[in-house]
Amino acid sequence: MRLLVLNGPSLNLLGEREPSVYGSETWDSIAAGLRTRAVELGIEISFGQENSEGGLIDALQRERRSVDGVILNPGAFTHYSYALRDAIAAVGLPVIEVHLSLPEARERFRHRSVVAAVCIGRIAGFGALSYELALAAFARRGSGQK
Repeated sequence: MRLLVLNGPSLNLLGEREPSVYGSETWDSIAAGLRTRAVELGIEISFGQENSEGGLIDALQRERRSVDGVILNPGAFTHYSYALRDAIAAVGLPVIEVHLSLPEARERFRHRSVVAAVCIGRIAGFGALSYELALAAFARRGSGQK
């Protein structure tokens, strides 16, 4: 199984950006942990990060034939990007939406995800563990377990 972990805007600033909300762990540290866990699970993993809506859409389209699924943290695009929602639907890949924080516990405008309806699942509020839980869900799904 080959997965793409794709992050949206400002997630490259983890560790510096609002640590009270997103924690103090850097993206490099989170990615290193995911690489280690992916090897243990027999999963090939690659990473991408885009600050623009079009960049995320381009990445999904570019990778649609080379990966079996996507772990996606769309960042702020979660709440209003119908273009990203449509791109997820168009590529036909299983996508798990992840968030470090729990959007529903934050500002009201963050309470709605427009991409959730075209994802196979959503994991939020567990910090860096949200990504690892998504990785485990794909591994379990790939093994035929429910």
